[in-house]
Amino acid sequence: MWRVLLVEDQAIVRKGLKVILEQDENIQVSHEAGNGREALDILEKHCVDFVIMDVRMPVMNGIETTRKIKQRWPGIKILILTTFNDDEYALQTLKDGANGFLLKTAESERLIEAVYSCMKGGLTIHDEVAAKVMPRLLQRSNSEFSIDVSLSPRELAITKLIGEGQTNKEIATQLFLSIGTVKNHLTHILQKTGLRDRTHLAIYAVKPDIADFLNVMIL
Repeated sequence: MWRVLLVEDQAIVRKGLKVILEQDENIQVSHEAGNGREALDILEKHCVDFVIMDVRMPVMNGIETTRKIKQRWPGIKILILTTFNDDEYALQTLKDGANGFLLKTAESERLIEAVYSCMKGGLTIHDEVAAKVMPRLLQRSNSEFSIDVSLSPRELAITKLIGEGQTNKEIATQLFLSIGTVKNHLTHILQKTGLRDRTHLAIYAVKPDIADFLNVMIL
């Protein structure tokens, strides 16, 4: 069962989210916080698997909190859940390592799906936000995402599949590898490319020039 920390300054919203999330037998809302500082205090004392994070909160906002959590506990998955369809919020939190960005207008089923996707290594971005954010990410200079030809054929194949949105489990099945082996390859890929995390690698892999390169190299 996945232990979830809800970070939301409105108690009534937290209560509603808890009811929605715990309809799924694999999800337990183990802790709640009203701001980022409270969230960090909880994480110092308790282990959680997943954080659902609001953006605008008193004391410490969701952007700063996401950055601090990922620096201290990089294995914790974070889904940003906010009212504000702001591409700057999305860009910053994804840059800092958030695993997804969802608007509160989403259906309850979409929220559950987002938790599953993030926990399995996927990247969830609300359609309305993605329409604004992805073009900006893909237009970043090539110097930020340079091709490293020292990637092995296996690493190139994994990079391509990550760009297609596949999880570690799906990649392992397709390439006849163990999940642990895929994770090891992913660590080496990030080291070679100098990219921060899986999110950046996925963006890297779908840039037109990189995608063409990958398609040629793994034929």
